[in-house]
Amino acid sequence: METVFLLVETEVGQLEGVLQRMKAVPGVAEVQAVTGPFDLIVKVEAPHLNTALDTVVHKIRRIPGIKSTETLVTVATG
Repeated sequence: METVFLLVETEVGQLEGVLQRMKAVPGVAEVQAVTGPFDLIVKVEAPHLNTALDTVVHKIRRIPGIKSTETLVTVATG
């Protein structure tokens, strides 16, 4: 299983709506509101990295109310 974390900045007043839409996206394992420069942290899981990244690009980033995203791909450690 591959895991990608996504940091999401939402448009002002759009946090709750984006959070609810995000939870409905297949592959999204967890969504949490956070403080700091980003509003949400999202955990995306998929059998392959390309599938996880496809979810980010073609499903998540198209959600209305998202201002910007930053994608963090996990790496295996010894």
